Amino acid sequence: MSILDATSAIGQSHERRAEGAVLTTTEALEAVLAEAKAFATETVAADDATGRVLQQIVRAERSQPPFDRVMMDGIALSWVDYDGGQRTFPIQAMQAAGDKVLSLQTGHCIEIMTGASLPDNADCIVPVERISVADGTAEIEANYELKKNRFIHPHGSDFAEGAHLMTPGKRISPLDIAIIASCGETEVIVAKDPVIRVISTGNELVAAGDAIEAHQIRMSNGPAIVSLLGSHHYKRISHDHIVDDVSELRHRLATHLDEADVVILSGGVSMGKADYVPQVLTDLGVEVVFHKVSQRPGKPLWFGKGPNGQVVFALPGNPVSALVCCRQYVIAALASASGASESPPEFAAVASNISFKPALTCFLPVKLISNAAGQTLAMPVKTNTSGDFASLSATDGYIELTKDQTDFPAGTAVFLHRWIAQ
Repeated sequence: MSILDATSAIGQSHERRAEGAVLTTTEALEAVLAEAKAFATETVAADDATGRVLQQIVRAERSQPPFDRVMMDGIALSWVDYDGGQRTFPIQAMQAAGDKVLSLQTGHCIEIMTGASLPDNADCIVPVERISVADGTAEIEANYELKKNRFIHPHGSDFAEGAHLMTPGKRISPLDIAIIASCGETEVIVAKDPVIRVISTGNELVAAGDAIEAHQIRMSNGPAIVSLLGSHHYKRISHDHIVDDVSELRHRLATHLDEADVVILSGGVSMGKADYVPQVLTDLGVEVVFHKVSQRPGKPLWFGKGPNGQVVFALPGNPVSALVCCRQYVIAALASASGASESPPEFAAVASNISFKPALTCFLPVKLISNAAGQTLAMPVKTNTSGDFASLSATDGYIELTKDQTDFPAGTAVFLHRWIAQ
């Protein structure tokens, strides 16, 4: 059972959410996916399609293989001749891959190359290692056991002409490019790559390369979020930094809302006096869907819907919280809007006893190892609060510890969320 199948009170209204009810993680994800409207489609060159979500059926142009394909270098002959006791065969001709099909003469053989079409009247292949050739005659090695139709890849045995080899929702991999090319397609229809704006907020942030004061910190959330999104194949992303000034936030965010399909902010969503983001978004016509989720890290997560259907995420400013929320909600929303087929849930067994007492869902960063039994084990990686982004470098993802359970003995199966999907 996936997290999206779990029983939950999903029917909560926007009014209840706006009134301050803290959603469960399941409710929050359902609310996000409900607002993630499908992106438009576009046609792209097959060479540029890797990582995109397919929005068409890719049909087989021809059966595969399109002929009886020879699988070994050697000679092609007729079983009838061999079964009649013949072991030496005059070489009639040579046929390589791509050559027109020859017609085998009775009592002869044809030198054949891997990938070639099987000559007419031939139904046996003898590997080159099992023959000797002298004076234009091939002799089969003594005691070699020839089998009819061996080393022949039969016509249409992989798939038939017109077969649906790829269907909408498939995220195109490098291996899929071979299928697309084999079908004679030079272009494919895919979900349009959304325009995404990633915005870091805060007076304290200074970009790498700029002079920094003792009371300031380097801007890391924005670049990390851009990179995480890129690792999931979203490329039309730009990053901006806005200071904690209401007028500046209102002006710059208005521009980003006009230009983007998805707006992702980091910081400014908690309860401090300088946390202006929620009010500014409201002023710009962004409807709050929920603010706060019953989870750690990332409880202050804010999510809304813009006046033109844009989805807006305001992630907590703490780095671990921001990255977990991006992976858990933002990337899920992008995949859904792209029409990507839902991936089956992935599980791991906790490697040691874990206890988590707060009545919250815990997203715990882990490093993955495997044991001799073939299990994937999740080893918790301690972070020094949700501001400790350096510890995440040693992790492969995070596990999900449900809020209705306190103790998770070693071996307990839990949901696993990898930073980069497999």
